[in-house]
Amino acid sequence: MNLNFRFAIVSDLHIALPHTIWDHPSRFHLVEVSIPALEIVLDRLSQIDLDFLLIPGDLTQHGEAENHAWLAQRLAQLPYPAYVIPGNHDVPNLTSQGESIALHDFPRYYPKFGYENPDQLYYTTQLLPGVRLIGLNSNQFDAQGNQIGWVDEAQLHWLQQVLADIQGELVLVMIHHNVVEHLPGQSRHSLGRRYMLSNASALRQILRKAEVQLVFTGHLHVQDIAYHQGIYDITTGSLVSYPHPYRVLRFGTDAAGKRSLQVESGRVEAVPDFPSLQEMSRQWMGDRSHPFMVKLLTHPPLNLPIAEAEVLAPSLRNFWSAIADGDALFDFPDFPPAVRHHFQQFSAMGRDGTPALIDNFATLML
Repeated sequence: MNLNFRFAIVSDLHIALPHTIWDHPSRFHLVEVSIPALEIVLDRLSQIDLDFLLIPGDLTQHGEAENHAWLAQRLAQLPYPAYVIPGNHDVPNLTSQGESIALHDFPRYYPKFGYENPDQLYYTTQLLPGVRLIGLNSNQFDAQGNQIGWVDEAQLHWLQQVLADIQGELVLVMIHHNVVEHLPGQSRHSLGRRYMLSNASALRQILRKAEVQLVFTGHLHVQDIAYHQGIYDITTGSLVSYPHPYRVLRFGTDAAGKRSLQVESGRVEAVPDFPSLQEMSRQWMGDRSHPFMVKLLTHPPLNLPIAEAEVLAPSLRNFWSAIADGDALFDFPDFPPAVRHHFQQFSAMGRDGTPALIDNFATLML
């Protein structure tokens, strides 16, 4: 089947109505721009012919019922279908606490956006003839009530059955936590592994067996395209964090039957109350970066003494914003050789040692 369609991704919206904003001096998310930024993106998307929209989690600031209801109402006004999954911020607790909904309540807010079964946190739906979406839930809670990224055994079994029943359809998978590493050693580092699916290898094995190639994730708040053993993990940055991006993707089939995915990215440059959003947001991120950079330097594999880390950390002020931007190239020639080499590994380099700038604009051959 010759498939040709166009869709968009907007991720980690963190929708917060003004009176619900949780204001804390150290917060990373510029949630006050969540609604105006979304409106700008939706206006831009209305000017192109879209088949559907994917939103891979963190729809709300902290799972507030009011914010979920607002978003569901707004998505219902779109001229194309939209599909959502929960992120860690959407269901911060197993049970309802304060203003936040319970995990099992999430599907009830989004029956028009994938969740036809209100009692199930995952789903499959036909997007177009020959194209199927599988939306997975990666939000689980351990025995102590701590939130973890995990796909439970019942869901994995369901997934295997669904994939076994699919005949000749292109399958797209959407899940909040990353399935493929987007950063060096992400699954092992204390700062990175919380963004990874803890049982990613089990999920990849199932997807690989079914020849599923395209997975769309969020959570990490960076623009990055990662590849591992036949599977692309396309993660999209947050609409409330620098660089406030979104993606428009075109799946195509050429005359020879070869398939490709063209990826283009845009960003919100300004909203009414923040006319210099890009500059201000990058500064906001840099202002909050120091403790994280110190932790990055003092934890494995670098294990630097705190005194040395404090000296080097200011040079890394814009490190995370560069990562979030995608296609970053790093070199810190004044750093000790081992530390310099470590940060060079975060650069967008191909195996041949040349820049591989694919995080924002790329054509993936499938």
